[in-house]
This record gives sequence, structure tokens and C-alpha cells, in this order.
Amino acid sequence: QVQLQESGPGLVEPSQALSRTCTVSGGSITANYYAWSWIRQPPGKGLEWMGVIGYDGSTYYNPSLKRRSSISRDTSKNQFSLQLSSVTPEDTAVYYCARERSDFDSWGQGTQVTVSS
Repeated sequence: QVQLQESGPGLVEPSQALSRTCTVSGGSITANYYAWSWIRQPPGKGLEWMGVIGYDGSTYYNPSLKRRSSISRDTSKNQFSLQLSSVTPEDTAVYYCARERSDFDSWGQGTQVTVSS
């Protein structure tokens, strides 16, 4: 059974970059036809899909975040990562990583990131 674990700083200062890493176990991030997404949920709001990296390394982003987002992977560590630049307090949220094929079938537990000085 695949498991996903997010990691990264829980507190980021405004204008700095937010960084998250998702470590995957029990399955390869290069396995055919799976994709690996970042999703967040700001306080009191719904889930927001941020972007995805496919099994072949291709990336796609939410147009509203594309200018500030970058998703990459390290296949040797079976990890994929998110960088979100120029953060503001509006980027405060619980950040999730998830696996997708026909739907999001496996999720990390989610970790709180607060943007504050």
C-alpha cells in the first residue's frame, strides 16, 4: 500500500519561498500512469489543487499559481517537491500531497504551513 509523507518548514516569512517535500513509500513515483499532486486547504476554505508531476516528469499547474509554483522530483529518493515563491499570509494552509490516477486515491496526512513574520 502506497504511503505519502509531507515534510518541510511549518512557518515561512512573507515574501520568502515555501518548500514542501513528499516522500513516497510502497510505490514508485515513476510507475506508469500515476501522477503526483500538491493540494492545499486554507483555513475555512475548500481544497485547492496546486499542480501535478506525472510519472514521466511532466508538470501542470493551477493557472492561478503557475507564476509562483515549481514542482520537481528526485527519483533516487522517490520524492517530489513543491516550491511556492513570494508567499503571503493568504498562502497559509494545510498542504497535502496525493497520488492520482482516475482519482486521488492516496493522500499524505497534511501539514500546516503558516506564513507570518
